[in-house]
Amino acid sequence: MPRLQEKYIKEVRPAMREKFGYKNDLAVPRIEKVIINTGFGRLISGKASDEQKKISENIVNDLSLITGQKAVPTKAKKSISAFKIREGMALGAAVTLRKKRMYDFLDRLINIALPRSRDFRGIEQRSVDQSGNLTVGIKEQIVFPEISTEKSRFIFGFEAIVVSTAKSQKEGIELFKLMGFPIK
Repeated sequence: MPRLQEKYIKEVRPAMREKFGYKNDLAVPRIEKVIINTGFGRLISGKASDEQKKISENIVNDLSLITGQKAVPTKAKKSISAFKIREGMALGAAVTLRKKRMYDFLDRLINIALPRSRDFRGIEQRSVDQSGNLTVGIKEQIVFPEISTEKSRFIFGFEAIVVSTAKSQKEGIELFKLMGFPIK
């Protein structure tokens, strides 16, 4: 069992039950999934098709290394000539993590990546939306130890959305604070 999942069961769940007065363990908010996505349309627009393929493959590989799961390329739904985009062109990548991989990723995010990122002073409380989901933007993928700075050709940012079953922003903030997220 991952360390973060153990912490949730032994510490977070009882603390949340006590604070919010839930009747049983299933009513306590929990983290459901983590969605990681990135867009690289700017990097590939105006380049030759073989260059585009190479860039998108590198980014998908980096995202797969970070998450431990194959990233799915997202494609353009329609052509936009002003942005030099054709229908079906790969413009981004996304990964949805659940269960063990989700907890492993969150553990690395909280304990390694966020402290390593430049000028990091904590996650703002407004990053948690009204339904209790947290959205964190990471400016550089090289803050993760799986990515070597020498081998990485392209530096890109991505977004991690932590989806919880919390009913309100207050419950979500409390859940993330107890889980160990560095929330201000």
